[in-house]
This record gives sequence, structure tokens and C-alpha cells, in this order.
Amino acid sequence: MGITTKPELLTPTNCQVIFIDQQPQMAFGVQSIDRQVLKNNTVALAKAAKVFDIPVTLTTVETESFSGHTYPELLGVFPDHPILERTSMNSWDDQKVRDALAKNGQKKVVVSGLWTEVCNNSFAFSAMAEGGYEIFMVADASGGTSKEAHDYSMQRMIQAGVVPVTWQQVMLEWQRDWAHRDTYDAVMNIVREHSGAYGMGVDYAYTMVHKAPERVKHGQRLDPVAANKLAAE
Repeated sequence: MGITTKPELLTPTNCQVIFIDQQPQMAFGVQSIDRQVLKNNTVALAKAAKVFDIPVTLTTVETESFSGHTYPELLGVFPDHPILERTSMNSWDDQKVRDALAKNGQKKVVVSGLWTEVCNNSFAFSAMAEGGYEIFMVADASGGTSKEAHDYSMQRMIQAGVVPVTWQQVMLEWQRDWAHRDTYDAVMNIVREHSGAYGMGVDYAYTMVHKAPERVKHGQRLDPVAANKLAAE
């Protein structure tokens, strides 16, 4: 379980994704990242995984008794996926999770989960040590109970060989070349919906520079009309 030395890029055919405990009660405890941003990033990663047909595992902990149901926005991306329920904080302790990872067949595992310092940390170490997996931890689609908890947990994992990434980095690594037209439009749709200023810039460039139609229908834009000067006086 040493430091990763292979500078191998993620591709749609060499990795899989696991979402760990993206549930409301777990999110309530997150203090390392704005919770709405966390959900935005998590759902964006999920949409990207679907576009590139990446194998995905969804796992939850104590749904009925504590954690609540997975974000509807995340489940909406994978409406037919099984949800692997657990009691252990460490997903690796559940045989269903091990079986799902093995069935997916890829040794590179992209991880988005809550909390960084507990469920992500323990899964990463166990999957590396016992399963021989290579872990890519999506730092901005994961969250800890404090900034320190998240940051020091990330540092601890990095020291053990976990690769730190961000959701947009992963998606664009999968895309790799804008000449890949089969995924281009879907990726740009994710960018426009989830990538903040980058997405706003894309909308601007499409409509103002390239004169593409706006992507939503809206009411008539009325021309300016100067107020009646006498009435104003």
C-alpha cells in the first residue's frame, strides 16, 4: 500500500465509482464544504459517470434509523440501481459492497462519500490493503465534520497512496478530447448546470458568440420604454 507512482489517467474503461452515504443526516454534520455545493458536485459526478457509462455502486448506512434517504437528485440519475444498505461505517465490511466492486471489475475506484474522516477513510484503507484497489478520492464531492477533519483525513489518505481529485477534473479526464463528439454535448450540459462560472461562461459563449439558441424557453423580452417625464415630475 505504497505511494502511487503510475501517472495513469482515468478513462471510461479503467475505473468505477462508489457513492458512500450521500444521505441527509450525514450531510447535516458536514462543515468542511457548503452543503448545497456538496450536493451539486456529487450529482454532477453521478451525471458524468452515467454519460461515460462508468460502473457505479450506491451504498447507504442506517437509512431508516438514522441517516435518511439518499438525495433524490442522486437517485434520479440511477433510478434502477440497487442501494446497498449497511450497518458498518466501513463499506468494505459489507459483502454486498465487496461483491459489487469485484463484479464491476476495475481496480481504480473513484470515491464520493460522507464523512471523509470516517466512512471514506476506512473504506479507502481497507479496499487498498485487502482488495488491492487504487482509490481516487473526490475531495469536493465528499465532506467532513470540520475543515480540519476533512483536510487532515485527505492528507492521511494521500500519505497512504490515495489519489486526491475533484469532480470536474474526473469528468474532463474521462472526456479527454473535445473531438469525442459522442459525449461532448452531454458533458457541456453538465458543465452548464453544475460548473458555476465556467458553466455561465459556456452559456454566454454559445448564445452571444456562436448565436446558439438559449437552452430554455421563456417569455417575450419587452423593449425598453422611457417613463413619462411629466408623470415623473
